[in-house]
Amino acid sequence: MAWGYVEDRCWTLGRVKTLIGRLFHIGYTIEGVGKLLHRHGWPVQVPARRALERDEEAIAVWRAEVWPAVEAPRRTWAPTSASKTKPGKG
Repeated sequence: MAWGYVEDRCWTLGRVKTLIGRLFHIGYTIEGVGKLLHRHGWPVQVPARRALERDEEAIAVWRAEVWPAVEAPRRTWAPTSASKTKPGKG
């Protein structure tokens, strides 16, 4: 509230970016602020509650049926070549 965010007290990356600019006269990008906070041990923002519209059954079905088809198989390591005419060995 001291910094003018009366409507909600949620600190977003945009608000932290604005505050850093006001206090230290330094410009950061949103991604830069996220990396800076992560580097200093600040946790990732997590919603306080789940959405009311969340359908656990639909999520379970999607995970069981759709996700395996979408998920790429893990590749084993093998030497590769950038050349289209000369494939890598192995």
